[in-house]
Amino acid sequence: MIAHTTLELAQEGLGTGGLRTWILDNLIPLLLLVVAVLLLWLGGGKGDNAGVMRRLGGVVVALAIIGLAVTTNAGENIGQWIAGLFTG
Repeated sequence: MIAHTTLELAQEGLGTGGLRTWILDNLIPLLLLVVAVLLLWLGGGKGDNAGVMRRLGGVVVALAIIGLAVTTNAGENIGQWIAGLFTG
């Protein structure tokens, strides 16, 4: 039978792996390209280098958050590293 019920689909193990992979492979590089072009266009042409660097700092923080979100054990590993700094 071609039509699957919701229960059958759930038992087959539907997940978000395909969507996650598509976002990592396509959406993130496209967003990085758009941000780079905007930074160059908004600040670079006017000679506002300090403004570009302030915006770039925000972009670096955003990329760090995205990296933590898409990596499976990054939060745990960073927590262990920070705890290791204090416990020796």
